[in-house]
Amino acid sequence: MLPEKLTFSPLSRRQIEADFSGGHITSDAGLLLLREVDKQHRLTQRLASVLNDSRNPVLVRHKLETMTRQRVFGVAAGYEDLNDHEALRFDQALQTAVGKERDLAGKSTLCRMEQQVTRQSVVKAHELLWQHFIEQHETPPKEIVLDFDGTDIPVHGDQPGKFFNAYYDHHCYFPLYVFCGRHLLVSYLRTSSRSDSRHSWAILALLVKFIRQYWPDTRIVFRGDSGFYRPRLLSWCDRNNVDYLVGISKNSRLLKDVEAPSRLVRDTHQKVGEKVSAVYRFRYQARSWKFPRWVVARLEEGELGSNPRFVISSRYDDGFKLYYEQYCARGDMENRIKDQQLYLFADRTSSVRWWTNQWRLILSGFAYTLFERLRAHLKKTPFERMSAGNLRLKLIKVGAVIIRNTRRVRVLMSDAYPYKHELTDLVSRLVPG
Repeated sequence: MLPEKLTFSPLSRRQIEADFSGGHITSDAGLLLLREVDKQHRLTQRLASVLNDSRNPVLVRHKLETMTRQRVFGVAAGYEDLNDHEALRFDQALQTAVGKERDLAGKSTLCRMEQQVTRQSVVKAHELLWQHFIEQHETPPKEIVLDFDGTDIPVHGDQPGKFFNAYYDHHCYFPLYVFCGRHLLVSYLRTSSRSDSRHSWAILALLVKFIRQYWPDTRIVFRGDSGFYRPRLLSWCDRNNVDYLVGISKNSRLLKDVEAPSRLVRDTHQKVGEKVSAVYRFRYQARSWKFPRWVVARLEEGELGSNPRFVISSRYDDGFKLYYEQYCARGDMENRIKDQQLYLFADRTSSVRWWTNQWRLILSGFAYTLFERLRAHLKKTPFERMSAGNLRLKLIKVGAVIIRNTRRVRVLMSDAYPYKHELTDLVSRLVPG
């Protein structure tokens, strides 16, 4: 039996006492914001529709839609594992956000749902992300840039496809991400036994076909680092009117072509004693190419010596603009990947089933998309450029007392909450009138 009061050491002359009579208190009152965003875009409802439910409808207590929403909202609130839901299922803030008035699904029920995921479900889930991306544009854009990049997910058990990657120096998966600006389009799980470009050609072809159904006149640019350089992929882009800006590893022929400008950069560095860089654009044709292409060389000389970088471009443009303004802009994609890997638990691929691990990447991706749709209501506020982790800390992890009765659900937040004015304004945008 619990004691009526807990007594702590005094503060000056004041006694410090505590008890368990505070009612239902949550640390995640901000999930109600994501609930409103999700109602606008029906993201979790659509995601649940790609799953097949083999259960007897008469015996079903937890629908796929509520379980999917429970998992996505759980990830968004910072709960990375299924085990967390054994306690989280009783949280009234999550129950309210999910749309239920009683206990949510436990870890075993959620696990069975994830283990039924198939390849077809994953394909349809990606198509939902693509469709959602199209819906966010009132008019077709003149140009879009598709950023491709891969990253590692450490594997510590006997998951399928486990492989030791010498570059990362551990066993890992190597998922492929595709973004268009801040919009996530692909989070595709791969083994780490192949190159960066594995499956990128097929995914690019599918994306281009899908986008051109809606935006036939939009200019599409494929952008990636040197790991995505493949002559056949570039030839496909040329045949299908897709522009590209792709890195290429340095070789003896490229270095020979830039000998003269490299010498000028080196001489300038010796004169000024500081790091010097310049851009040089030239025509280049590798042996596997049928025709020459534009290559932009970023030539840099510093204390550690020369550091040339090369980029292939399908378009004729100023070399400085091509490299620094267009190619280097792909670095922002790495921050989007970090949002999912570090804050939204895309690395929790601990299942012994391949498609279950892929599904967890999808759940992370939809949690990320919810934050991005929330961010659309945060323009010209201090929250506009925050990471998913900071948005969670300031807007989702909000302590509150919850009082429920037959007529209403009251969420009582602290008067000391530092962002109450911003939260009030945000709610007025999400729930007008």
